[in-house]
Formats: sequence, structure tokens, C-alpha cells
Amino acid sequence: MRNDVVMQIRRAVVADALGIAELHVKSWQVGYLGLIPQTYLDGLEPQQRLLRWQTSTEEASWPDRGVLVAEDDGGVIVGFANLCPTRDPDARADTGVGVGAGSIGEITSFYVLPSTWRQGIGRRLMTASVEMLAYAGYAEATLWVTEGNDRAIDFYSALGWVPDGAVKDDVVAGAAIRDLRYRHALR
Repeated sequence: MRNDVVMQIRRAVVADALGIAELHVKSWQVGYLGLIPQTYLDGLEPQQRLLRWQTSTEEASWPDRGVLVAEDDGGVIVGFANLCPTRDPDARADTGVGVGAGSIGEITSFYVLPSTWRQGIGRRLMTASVEMLAYAGYAEATLWVTEGNDRAIDFYSALGWVPDGAVKDDVVAGAAIRDLRYRHALR
């Protein structure tokens, strides 16, 4: 990380929802370039994602569920990570629901403002995310990444995430995409 980048990572609050939604759209428009139809990316608006992030911040239940934000010294949100128990029934290491021995957390969204890529923000945000999931009691964490998103795959791999073989096919704006699940041991 550059020495002149000042940033803090904290739990998101409802007032952060618009900043998260704006960053979410900007990240999609740059990060999914060539992977998702351009007309869809061009038509994305923060208002389309606002309710999702208002709800996620309102329903936070720390330490096992919530949104972390990275903000610069001017209060601008430059990254966020949404953390929760895994949504994937096949990813659970036990038969129970909730946090406990063998349970698995998930990072459902992880985005950094494209203009700040390669400044160490993503690395610090991911470290904080993994630490929070471990603190919550999860034994492992998973995340999904779009096949062909080599920048993201390289980033996750460099931080110890490994593919576990699970795939999920989807259609976004008429384009077929495949998501790959990555896994990380927490303790």
C-alpha cells in the first residue's frame, strides 16, 4: 500500500448505503467489462442497489453478519465487504445453522473503488473480513467469483483463497456466466 493512502475499516451503518451502492455500480462497470453485456453495465444506477445495502446494514448482526467498509480520510467509501453465514447448503461442514464448530461464513460481495485498485485497500479489507469471520467463530469462509475475472481470481489466490470445485451457472442480462467458489480456512 502506498504510504500516503490513509484509510480506516469499520462496520457499515445505514447512512453508508448510498456510498456502498455507488461503489458497487462503479466496480461492476469496470470489473465486469467484457464479461457482462456493456449495455447492462452502462445502465446500472446506484438507486437500483440502494435498498439492498440499506437492508444489509439495517439487519447487521455482528460479529457474524454485516458489511465492512473501507473509507479514506475524507470519509469516502473506497471498499466494502458483505459478510454472513454461507448461503450454500453444500458448503456447510455441519448440519446446523449458525456459527459454531465447523460452520462456514461467506463473503457475498467484495468490491474496491476501481480508481484505488493496487493501493493495498483490497488487501487490508480482505484481511479485516477474514479476521471478522474468524472472530465470529466460522471455521472457513467461501466467496464466489466470475470465471474470466482474472484480476479478482489473482487477487483472491494471492491471499490464500483456493477453488473448491463448486460452480454456479447464471444468466446476467442475457449473457451466460459461470461463478467459481473459493474457500479459505480461518483457523
